Formats: sequence, structure tokens, C-alpha cells
Amino acid sequence: MIVPFRPVRLGSLEADFEHRADGSLVVTPRARLGPYPRSLTERLEHWARAAPDRTLFARREGGAWRHVTYAQAWGAVRALGQALLDRGLDADRPVAVLSGNDIEHGLLGLACLHVGVPYAPISTAYSLVSTDFSKLRHILGQLRPGLIFAADGEAYARAFPVLPPDAELVVGDRLSNARPMTSFADLLATPPTEAVEQAAARVGPDTIVKLLYTSGSTGLPKGVINTQRMLCSNQAMLLACYPFLAEEPPVLLDWLPWNHTFGGNHNIGIVVHNGGSLYIDDGRPTAELFAETARNLREIAPSVYFNVPKGYEELLTALRADAGLARNFFSRVRMLFYAGASLAPHVWQGLEEVAAETIGERIMMMTGLGATETAPFAIATRPDCTGPGIVGLPAPGVVLKLVPNGEKLEARVKGPNITPGYWRDGEKTRAAFDDEGFYQFGDALAFVDASRPELGFRFDGRVSEDFKLATGTWVSVGPLRAHLIRELAPYARDVVVAGADRDDVRVLIIPDASARAPGAKAEIATRLRALAEAATGSSRRVVRAVLLWSPLSIDAGEVTDKGSVNQRAVLVARRGVVESLYAEGTEIVMEVE
Repeated sequence: MIVPFRPVRLGSLEADFEHRADGSLVVTPRARLGPYPRSLTERLEHWARAAPDRTLFARREGGAWRHVTYAQAWGAVRALGQALLDRGLDADRPVAVLSGNDIEHGLLGLACLHVGVPYAPISTAYSLVSTDFSKLRHILGQLRPGLIFAADGEAYARAFPVLPPDAELVVGDRLSNARPMTSFADLLATPPTEAVEQAAARVGPDTIVKLLYTSGSTGLPKGVINTQRMLCSNQAMLLACYPFLAEEPPVLLDWLPWNHTFGGNHNIGIVVHNGGSLYIDDGRPTAELFAETARNLREIAPSVYFNVPKGYEELLTALRADAGLARNFFSRVRMLFYAGASLAPHVWQGLEEVAAETIGERIMMMTGLGATETAPFAIATRPDCTGPGIVGLPAPGVVLKLVPNGEKLEARVKGPNITPGYWRDGEKTRAAFDDEGFYQFGDALAFVDASRPELGFRFDGRVSEDFKLATGTWVSVGPLRAHLIRELAPYARDVVVAGADRDDVRVLIIPDASARAPGAKAEIATRLRALAEAATGSSRRVVRAVLLWSPLSIDAGEVTDKGSVNQRAVLVARRGVVESLYAEGTEIVMEVE
């Protein structure tokens, strides 16, 4: 018996395909992009009038949820906007936010958008986890902020000596004696004047509103310029693909960091644009911290749910163990969406099984392909063609170009959602675009089915990660990595592939805690031997592996605060481990504590 999907209205993506003489392929959506506002806070003002008592932001404080309504948020945004204008803040003296997702951060960010003061939410790890503050120093040196916000003065005090002395430091209700500072409440008490409306009227589609710093996978973080046009056009693209978001106010419970484009642009934008409610989740997708997410999901039933694959792994475990949690979670959710990496088939199937057992329906799982530079929504799956690794077709408004690169097709995109470049870095800006103005993802795509191009594309790895063995054989890292993670589940959280200019492929396994269970190491070895025997060539045959138990370093760029693993950075930072992998030895699975 086939279990039906819960009804949900989704857009039908169709495209035209143009094959060029140079071998490139241009894919253009048939649907035109719908209208969008010149400023995201136009939608905030609309909902403050249309639904003043509806919750915009909520966060658990102690045992209860603290709610901020649209009317309260609109008043706070105007007051904070006046405070920003009073300080003469602008693109030359922007705002920097050190702390993570909280109500004050959300209100301050919207105030910056409203009056046209760029702001940069910075990874909390650069202040709380880093030991050398090198990335924080780099970002602040490039930004030259006039105001810096940290919600908790005591928690962030260790980073205060790094802050530029001429920047005003604003904190929440816990003050540190490290340096002079202003209370957030003082900003909030500023009476708004006509200057706020005048500043908002000057904000247009090309106004720079946000600077999102990438994780620095190829060096120090780059500040991706975000404009109003990017954020607002992205919401029109989302509605074209997921029109159900406008049918009723979306309810999100979300942990995704606001210094990343997924949580900070995509999800906040969905809420504000469509008059929804965002419940800020202080849980994290780890075995230790997911209990807080589960606690929240027992109380808050989302209408649409966004997470990274690791988050869905933890969610599946929790749903299987708690029928009450499963009933509440599936009670009104209409779509699940993942991004950041490929979702393992066993997790996908498990979620469908629990949904079917709980509500007698499956929930549509969607994804796509985007980047910080694309705001991020750019390519999305079709409702009739989903599955692990499938990313789909360009959203209305986005033109996709695929350019031959070795044996692969490299993806490039153009549209109103694309960044104009990198903050104060003309060289990197020029390198990011081709001669037709297409942003170069660095990702490769391949047809799901070459005989049916209308189904779209699947992810085919990062072009920059691929390498050749000493024999001249190309190793396609992305597909191999996804294959190994799938086949080594649940023991491997991620896999780093080594072998450039070597005779064979060997891997560093980022293990799950389950890999410490009795017999787990032997099981991993058995699976690797079976995979090696079934491999069709040296580029797919893994000869040896190491379980890398030591934590990955944020300072070294090995991992982001969202949990994404940087292949190149790990190989550089773990040169000694790689050398030991290629040293003589008999065991197929080594361990490094």
C-alpha cells in the first residue's frame, strides 16, 4: 500500500534548455518571477497593521515562552532605527552582532534593514569557541563597525579586548566591567522621529542591508554583500515554488544560526514576508543538545520545518522514541526542507515511516541548491522528482548555466537574488563571476535522467574538491563522500577523502558516538571491505580509513558552527594523520584520539 502525501500546494517548475556551441547549457525557468517589495520591512509594517497581536518572535526564557508581537516589533524597530540614526551609523560605520539568535538580535537586525544601516551577524564561535580570535579580528578589521552588540556581556567578555576601541558596545541585561558599554534597553527607549520614515524612504532595492561572512573554507572569511533586492526577490522565488506559505501564516521552530544565510535570510524572510511566527530554538543537532529541541517541539507544532541533515538524524531518533512528540510534530507540518548536505536515504525513509505510522500520511521533503551569495534560494526540487542528492531546477527569476569542466558540468547562476560582490574585496568579487556576469558556485550538477531533462539535476560534487590519483584517474569527491556516508551509517557523521597524487583513495571518518560501541570498528571494516570489492574502479575503492575522534577546529577552518566539514581544511590541518594513513599497516580501520 502506497501511503499518500499530506496535501500541500507546491509550484510546478518547468524550464527551457539552450545548448550552446561551446558545450555549455543554459536553463531558463518558463515562469516569470512575481512582484516583490523594495524593502523587507514593508512587509513587517503591513503585518503590524493587519495582525498586530500575532507573534513574530518567541523564545523560551526560563520555563515559559516570551513573545513579541508584530505591533511590538514594529514599535521596537522604529525606536532602534532612531537610535542607529542618532549615532550616525552607515555603510562606513555599520553594526556588528557577536551573539546568536535571540529576540534583541532579531529586532536590531530588522531596525538596520529598515533605516538602511548594514549589519553583520558574526558566528558566535569566533567569540566563544575560538582561542586566537583570528577570524573575529579579521572581520572587525574589515568592517570597522560603529556599534557592536552582544546579548550577554559576561558570556562575551573574553572577546571584548579584540573589539575596536572606537566602537560603541551594546549589551543586554548582563553587564561586564571589561569596558564602557550601553544597555540595549537604552537604545530601545529612544523616541522615534520623522527621521526614521525619511531614512526608510531612502532605502531601495540596491541598499546594502547585511554582510554575511562565509566560514572561510578557502582562507579568511569573506563578507558577502546582501541587498534588499536579494532578500525580497528571494521571497518571491520561494512563494513561486511553495505557494502554501502564503495560505496561512507559517509557524517555524528553528535553531539555524542567523549569521548563515539559511537561518538568517531564508527562514527569517519567510516569517516576516508571510506574517508568520518564529520560535527561536536553543537546541542544537547533537546528541547532547537535541533534547532542548525535542522539548520545544512537544509544545510548538511547526507548519513547515527546516534543518540540516544531522538535525533530521537526531529528530528521527527522538520521534521513534516518543510517540507524543511525533504526534505534535506531525500534527500540522506540511513540508520538510533540508539543506547544507545530502540527507541519508535511511533518514529520509525513516521520517516517512514514522509519519505514516503517526498520521497515516507522508510529508513532502524538499531541498535545493543555494549559497550565501544567492540569498540563498536559487535551485529547487520539483514535487515529482525528489530524493537524496537531487537539487532540481532553477527557481523563477534565476537563470542557470552549466559549463563543461573536465568530466563535469559546473553550475553558475544569474538573477536578482545574486550578490553584487564581497565587502571591500574587489579581487574576490571579480573572481566570483564569469564574463557574462554569472556567479560561479563551484558546484557540479548532473542530470537526474539525461533522457528527461525536465526532472532537473542532482548534485555532482564540488569542482574544487575533486583530484587526480597518481595514475591520472579523477576522483569525484562529492558523490564518493555521499556514498560512503550512506553505506557507513550510522557510524560516520562525515567523511574526508584523501588521495591527491597518491596511488589510491583513503578516508578520514568523522565518527558518530555509535562508532565507540562494541563491535562497531569491526563492522566498519567489514563494510569498507565489501565496498572495496564492489567498487568499479580505483576512484571509488577505499583502501584504508581512520576514525578521527579528536574534535575538528573552528580556528583551523575544519568545521563551521553549523557543523559543515571543510574537506580541504581538514586535509591541511591533519597532514600527519593523512601520512599515517598511507604508512605501512595491516588494519583497514585505524583510530586517532
